[in-house]
Amino acid sequence: MVEATRIEGTSKGLPPSLQERVTIPVTGMTCAACQSFVQRTLAGQPGVRDANVNLMLNNATVLFDPAVATVSGLVDAVRGTGYGAEMPALLESAIAEQEENDKEQTREHRQLRLKAGVSMVAGVVAMTLSMPLMSENGARGMERIKDPLMDWSERVLNPLLRSALPWLYRLSGDGIRWFLFVLAGFILGWAGRRFYVKAWSALKHRTADMNTLVALGTGAAFAYSAASTIAPHFFLAHDVAPDVYFEASILIVGLVLTGNALESRAKARTASALRKLAQLQPRTATVMRDGVEAELRVEQIRENDVVLVRPGERIPTDGRVTSGRSSVDESMITGEPLPVEKTILDKVTGGTLNQRGAFEYRASGLGAEGTLAQIVRLLREAQGSRAPIQRVADRVSAIFVPVVLAIAAITFAAWRIFAPGAGAMQASAAAVAVLVIACPCAMGLAVPTAVMVATGRGASYGILIKGGEALQRLEKIDTVVLDKTGTITVGRPRVTDVVAISRAGETVAEAENRIVRVAGALERASEHPLAEAVVRYAQDRGLDLPHVQEFESLTGEGVVGLVEGEVVLIGNSALMGRYSIATKSMEEIGRRFAENGMTALWIGIAGVSAGVIAVSDTIKANAAEAIRRLHAEGLRVVMVTGDNEHAARAIAREVGVDEVIAGVLPAGKVDAIKRLQQEGQVVAMVGDGINDAPALAQADIGLTMATGADIAMEAGDVMLMRSDLTSVAGAISLSRGTMRVMRQNLFWAFLYNVIGIPLAAGVLYPVFGLMLSPVVASAAMALSSFSVVTNSLRLRRLKLS
Repeated sequence: MVEATRIEGTSKGLPPSLQERVTIPVTGMTCAACQSFVQRTLAGQPGVRDANVNLMLNNATVLFDPAVATVSGLVDAVRGTGYGAEMPALLESAIAEQEENDKEQTREHRQLRLKAGVSMVAGVVAMTLSMPLMSENGARGMERIKDPLMDWSERVLNPLLRSALPWLYRLSGDGIRWFLFVLAGFILGWAGRRFYVKAWSALKHRTADMNTLVALGTGAAFAYSAASTIAPHFFLAHDVAPDVYFEASILIVGLVLTGNALESRAKARTASALRKLAQLQPRTATVMRDGVEAELRVEQIRENDVVLVRPGERIPTDGRVTSGRSSVDESMITGEPLPVEKTILDKVTGGTLNQRGAFEYRASGLGAEGTLAQIVRLLREAQGSRAPIQRVADRVSAIFVPVVLAIAAITFAAWRIFAPGAGAMQASAAAVAVLVIACPCAMGLAVPTAVMVATGRGASYGILIKGGEALQRLEKIDTVVLDKTGTITVGRPRVTDVVAISRAGETVAEAENRIVRVAGALERASEHPLAEAVVRYAQDRGLDLPHVQEFESLTGEGVVGLVEGEVVLIGNSALMGRYSIATKSMEEIGRRFAENGMTALWIGIAGVSAGVIAVSDTIKANAAEAIRRLHAEGLRVVMVTGDNEHAARAIAREVGVDEVIAGVLPAGKVDAIKRLQQEGQVVAMVGDGINDAPALAQADIGLTMATGADIAMEAGDVMLMRSDLTSVAGAISLSRGTMRVMRQNLFWAFLYNVIGIPLAAGVLYPVFGLMLSPVVASAAMALSSFSVVTNSLRLRRLKLS
């Protein structure tokens, strides 16, 4: 998918320009060295500002200057490395992309499973047939490879086979060798072909990867065995047993493929959240056209079509209800377990599940513009991103394979120099074991698998984390700044009290109606949440709201306008002071409202004070519990609001906030975050993603509160799909748990090679007589990658609530 975005500044110091971001499907990558090579190649192309290659998703995301580079040129650059690449689908939705990716992943897993199964069966057959040959050559007392697997085979397995299958030991040794030669040739040419093709391609491009190591290891075992089969007399003439190791080459291929198959299956499980989201999109919909119901594919729905949704059906697209009512399960989008009531004019989201009622709605947000498609796109981008900690593995992977090749050569030389009595075969076996056991796959998978599982786990809970970098930065947060309205409170204020100054001959009720009427008229032109509360209150009282002229909004103070020939002001005490309206007689009432957590809206009419309206916003039911959870994580919690000090502190006391910053404009919120950062705090800002956008941008991490049907997709680093403050604590818990798993993965990936390579080289052999057979080394290599992916999958069970 190609996306044009304007980005100010670049990592290469180039001037701001129009840049494009493209995601290119890449095939053939099998390890971190492959990924690193493709990434370096793309990053080195003219006009490329940034390149990120993802081994898990098999794609490359490139940010480039279209005046210098082209998408086709980037695709050609990938193909030039020897790996496959395709032109991206420009208009395909993220859901369609994910479905295609799932199909390809399923095909790949089936192929790997088939080839691994056949190779392992062939390997067992080859090992069984090799037993008589081992006995035959062992009786000659010639030079043999001495490793624990062969010793065990001779001591335990050979006698058992001799008694169970005596006919096997009467077969011709030459006949067995030639049969094994054909069998191994078939397995290496069919199941193992991918290793040799990719190793040759890497060699042509003067690089090396996991395929190089496997190809050299199995190729060396097969070549030696082929020589023993074709010219056994040459070996006998030099007092060397003409042993064949076809079973080793077959089993190495089989075990590596088995590891790849297990890894592929585990990788598919890491993308389960994406798969579940993509599957929410129904295939068909009932559309009303010209008064007739028509069953159409979802792709055929047009903007403003009227769609009928029956009980138990999934909603095909976004839209707004036009008739009927029902309750809708939005849990797969927002993580909210309780159904949401929907009636006329309410928004509905594609992919959510209608429950007991039936309704009609007018379709909007079709295709890639739909909420579900945007969530899938956002999650795919997040899972394809890189955490900064990945750079450690990248630096190692870039030099890993050449270093391993050098170690294998040194191993062979060391055995020949320091243990000449062991023979060339022993030295060869040690070098092959080093080649096979040293696979950089585990390092390449250590971080991406954790990012994929964590972002998927977060999405199932209504937490959309926009990439590995945000996930890692979130772990370091020590201060959480909460906006009040819509974050701690519900964000739907209501009028609780009205105090009016009566004019001559007016009753109290008449005075209240008078100020509510003009206040409602004036506030109807405002978009502030408090204004909505006043308008709703005036309408509930059945008041006719007059027309307003010369309306003006004064940021952070209130609104002014001409109502029925009189100048009317509604706002805080600062607005009254600006227009020299005395409020001393009402100050005690205003103070009492503030102490009870209410916001006092002062009313001025024709230059004099007319009264005050108290507006209160309900605190969210779980706000106090959420803040207790943040404290339990060792976090400092600060509330920032444009409300007055008394009202803000009343709410802060009720929910347990540590610090209050009140009476600030949007710019003041930014200054407050800067001050905290200057104190050395790492700050997360939680807001609504619109009015708080500057503060969200200034914070180290911005968390945007939203709802599934109305998402500010580009605001903040983390999207909280439900307006539940516990999601903030859940996001931080997820980040910290994920970073623990990443570090565990990297530790074990590095430790595996630090321990495995010396063991394979035979450092323990002089003292303990212990060394690894190439077959055992291949099994260990296969299990290393599988263990890293499995460890990452533990994040699927991480408790966030």
